[in-house]
Amino acid sequence: MEQKQQISGSDARFWDKTARKYSTSPIGDEAGFERTLARTRALMVPGARVLELGCGTGTAALRLADATESYLATDISANMIAIAQERLAGAQQNEQSIPLSFRQATADTLVDEHIRYDAVLGFNYLHLAGDLPAVLGGIHSLLAPGGLFISKTPCVGDMSPLIRLAIPVMRLVGKAPSVTTFSTASLEEAICAAGFEILENERHGSKKSDRRPFIVARAL
Repeated sequence: MEQKQQISGSDARFWDKTARKYSTSPIGDEAGFERTLARTRALMVPGARVLELGCGTGTAALRLADATESYLATDISANMIAIAQERLAGAQQNEQSIPLSFRQATADTLVDEHIRYDAVLGFNYLHLAGDLPAVLGGIHSLLAPGGLFISKTPCVGDMSPLIRLAIPVMRLVGKAPSVTTFSTASLEEAICAAGFEILENERHGSKKSDRRPFIVARAL
């Protein structure tokens, strides 16, 4: 039986509530973010059709879309998408047309459209997206044969036990969304089990304590 991605309505409401504050928050590791953008851009082939899942307010999408033929950026939060669309409208006032669109959607809803992408991106996404095997299976279904899944996401299982204990408490009081805990090793295993070959596993963070591997995987 096909597994389906499960995201609760409470998670969407959490991100809706925090969207404006999130949009004005500074990037925590600017140098690491720039390394991620540069490497991702280098992986984009001419004419690439790209999908980003969990795009937030569109920061990465607005930087990467001009390297693609088409770029669809999605998020579960309507408020995040509204802010991203505002930012896109502002960018297009000063530049030529950008091949970028934003939509409220999940991997599940997109699979049913039978459109296949050359690359699927998920930055700070997998640990927030629900059941990991189901999410990765959906991503695989969205990719054309040989397409790339590019991710950079916190591996909470590699972090301090105090952080792992704090997350459920924060969720209980409405200060955090649902979080899936996995280590880098278990993430790699899950990606391979979903029908991918891992091509790269890099660390782009400026600090040694950064637990967000940048992984490039090819759909087999």
